[in-house]
Amino acid sequence: MARLPRLALAGHAHLVSLYGHSAQPVFIDDDDRRQFLAALREAALQQQVTVHAYVLLPDHVHLLLTPATAGGLGALMQGLGRRYGAGFNRRHGRQGTLWDGRYRATVVQPGARLLEAMLFIDQHPVRSAGMSLLADGAWSSARHHLGQRRDPLITEASAWWPLGNTPFEREAAYRRLLDEGLGTAQAALLADAARRGWPTGDAAFLHRLAGLTDRPLQARRRGRPPKSAA
Repeated sequence: MARLPRLALAGHAHLVSLYGHSAQPVFIDDDDRRQFLAALREAALQQQVTVHAYVLLPDHVHLLLTPATAGGLGALMQGLGRRYGAGFNRRHGRQGTLWDGRYRATVVQPGARLLEAMLFIDQHPVRSAGMSLLADGAWSSARHHLGQRRDPLITEASAWWPLGNTPFEREAAYRRLLDEGLGTAQAALLADAARRGWPTGDAAFLHRLAGLTDRPLQARRRGRPPKSAA
């Protein structure tokens, strides 16, 4: 079966995942992480892609991105993967591909689903490594969203603003959401949507997206369609 083209829509937020080849580490030290974020910042500016959230884990990366053009997301990820991968190989004296094939991405519905995607990313160090959100080793946008530091890479997603009328209110509300944690089922749904490339949202959202692309937006049921009653 032919592989579906990746869905990328201008002006829509995308949850993007990038994994190391054969689950190998893609970050050895903090210098690697700084190099990755610098490359991401430069590529985002060049391709007109807004970064809303990120998390850097030892063997994979999750990003929340909104491209201004349909081609911007793919151009950013291709350039970022090549540039960072080449630099990583030079720094660590290795050869070969760093990444496990193509990046994965899912279009995320604005509102509650978008907020869940932010929480999915910022809470990832806790789920994956059991570390504190504010630990030195937790390389994510959580500190920015909690008001611990200002990250020039981040532009707030639309789901951020309804959390409160002031920065303090929004940060406090976000901290409560992080403390409560994203449910296991919700986290699994987002991770699976990104892996499979299907957009995540309700029926009305999928219906609106259907008017923007000819690409299928949901998996077809297996087997033959049921016969109509004669």
